[in-house]
Amino acid sequence: MLDVLHTVNTFPLASLEVGQHWYWEVGSLKLHGQVFLTSWFVIALLVIASILSTRNLQRVPSGLQNFMEYALEFLRDLAKTQIGEKEYRPWVPFVGTLFLFVFVSNWSGALVPWKLIELPASELAAPTNDINTTVALALLTSLAYFYAGISKRGLGYFARYIEPTPVLLPINILEDFTKPLSLSFRLFGNILADELVVAVLVLLVPLFVPLPVMVLGLFTSAIQALIFATLAAAYIGEAMEGHGEHD
Repeated sequence: MLDVLHTVNTFPLASLEVGQHWYWEVGSLKLHGQVFLTSWFVIALLVIASILSTRNLQRVPSGLQNFMEYALEFLRDLAKTQIGEKEYRPWVPFVGTLFLFVFVSNWSGALVPWKLIELPASELAAPTNDINTTVALALLTSLAYFYAGISKRGLGYFARYIEPTPVLLPINILEDFTKPLSLSFRLFGNILADELVVAVLVLLVPLFVPLPVMVLGLFTSAIQALIFATLAAAYIGEAMEGHGEHD
């Protein structure tokens, strides 16, 4: 799901397309329709789970409410560890949303038989199997830690680019570009590789042989979601730090 297109004076010089795409035309924009469909599916699952777990709250939680409260506590601990006890609360929804969306997206690619659903000139896959999704999530993370740093430290946030010496200015600026790149390509590469390995094994060997690989894929998908959310929280915490320590 990677498109590379170079144009000069509206004439295409080179075009490379990996995978099949179903485009929605919105004005002059081309949107990957299949990515929106699977993303809406993941969002719908999360919304339904939230409604079902909160529609009849009990003092002693059980069932889905108990599971969701456990997940919330886990996400609170993650944000508190990476951002700091005094600053983490406003960022729990953002970090939690990142983790849950990436986690459910990754598992949907492993558990939902998207390939069986036929679309015209297209194929369905997990939302995180598309580089556009992972880059968008990484850019949101970048905007979040810039906002966190500026709101916490004001214009003094930009002093970090010349600390501990102005000689490091180019390196510190480059670091802000490499952070979203590393986040997006790590997630995209791992999910794409996992789905490709399972697909190849299903074609080459009987059905039951790829099952251990699929189970391993579920585990690595969960780990990737945890890594993404942990790094996002760590970047936010780092942006709000002053001279290496939390305020």
